[in-house]
Amino acid sequence: MLAEQENQENVPPGAKAPPPAAGGTRVVLGLLRSAQQRPGLLPQAGRRGGEGHGAAGRPGGGQQPFAIHVDEPDGEQQQQRRRGSPATRKEEASLGLRAAVCALGERRPLAPLGNAMELSFGMCQQFPPTHPVAPTAPSTTCPGIGWRPSKLNLTCLLNLQVKCKPKMGYMKKQPDITNNMRAILVDWLVEVGEEYKLQNETLHLAVNYIDRFLSSMSVLRGKLQLVGTAAMLLASKFEEIYPPEVAEFVYITDDTYTKKQVLRMEHLILKVLSFDLAAPTINQFLTQYFLHEQTNPKVESLSMYLGELSLIDADPYLKYLPSVIAAAAFHLAGYTITGQTWPESLCKVTGYSLEDIKPCLLDLHKTYLKAAQHTQQSIREKYKSTK
Repeated sequence: MLAEQENQENVPPGAKAPPPAAGGTRVVLGLLRSAQQRPGLLPQAGRRGGEGHGAAGRPGGGQQPFAIHVDEPDGEQQQQRRRGSPATRKEEASLGLRAAVCALGERRPLAPLGNAMELSFGMCQQFPPTHPVAPTAPSTTCPGIGWRPSKLNLTCLLNLQVKCKPKMGYMKKQPDITNNMRAILVDWLVEVGEEYKLQNETLHLAVNYIDRFLSSMSVLRGKLQLVGTAAMLLASKFEEIYPPEVAEFVYITDDTYTKKQVLRMEHLILKVLSFDLAAPTINQFLTQYFLHEQTNPKVESLSMYLGELSLIDADPYLKYLPSVIAAAAFHLAGYTITGQTWPESLCKVTGYSLEDIKPCLLDLHKTYLKAAQHTQQSIREKYKSTK
C-alpha cells in the first residue's frame, strides 16, 4: 500500500490525462559525451542499449550513484543502513537512491502548526557575497500577498540571491560528470520547455535546482538526466499553472526511468535544497530592470536571450550572481540595439557600477559572439522562431 502511495501524483481522482500516444515525438536526451577524460575514474557502467540516451547507465563495481560532499559523524550512516527489512533494502538499492536518502537523515513527521518546523538537514550552505549588494532595507523579508513590482522587491531579490547561489567550483568534486554533460542536460531542458510551452522562469529555476543539488551531491552520469528531469518537474510545479504530469516527464526520457524513480528523486532534491525553491533568477532580475528602466521590446528579447545563453556554460557564469549576469545582459542588449549604456537609475537601485559588471560583461560578449559555433543550439533555435 505504501509503495502505491509513493507512486501517486497529487492530482484529483479522475483528472489524470491518458498516457501520451506511442507515435508521438519524444524530446529525449542525447548522448552525454565528455571531451576530456579525467584521470583515476572508475570504469563506466554499462548503459541500456549500448550508448542509448546517456542517462540509462547503472552504477557498477560497487560505486554509488549519489554521494554527499558534506562530512558526517562517524557511524551515523552505518546505523541508518541497519534499519529496514531485506526486501526494502533490495528495492531501494535497485533505485540507487537509498544511500543518499539515508545520509540526509531519517524522516520526521511535520511539527504542529503552532511550532516552528525543524529542519535537520542543512545541505545548502550560505555563501558570502562576492559582489556589491544594494543597501539592506529595514526588512529583508519579501512582502506577501498583494505586492507590486517596486524598488523594495528588487532589494529583496538582491539580498536573497546569495542564499540560493550554487558553489562555483562544484564540478571539480564530481567524479563522473563534466561541464559538457551539464551543458547537454540544460540544452535538453530548453527543448523540453519548448515542447510543453513552459515559462522561461521554469527553465531558470530548474537549472538553479540542478546546480545547487550538484553542489552538495556527487552524481554518476547515468543518473544526471534523472536529476534534471526531477528538477524540471519541481520547477514546473512551482511556476506553472498547469504543470506537466509525472508520466509525461517519464515519457520524454524515453522511459529510461520509472515514475517511482522520478518521484523519489524529487523527494531527494527537496531535502537537499531544504525546500528553498523560491530562488532569485536572471529572468526575475531582468523583469525588475525592465520595470525600472523602460526600453523597447527588441532590447528585452535580446536581454532574455543573453540571459539564457549563460545557463548553458557553468564556467564562467557560476561565479557571478544572477543580478550581475542580468545587468550585463541588459547593458549588452541596450548597447547593441540603441547604443545606451548601463543607466544611472539601475546603478542606484542595484549598487552596481559599470566597472562592477565589466568582467561578466566581457564573458557574456564572448559567449554572444561564439553562440553560432556552440555545440548546443536549442536556445538559438528557440529565439529564432516567431512567437
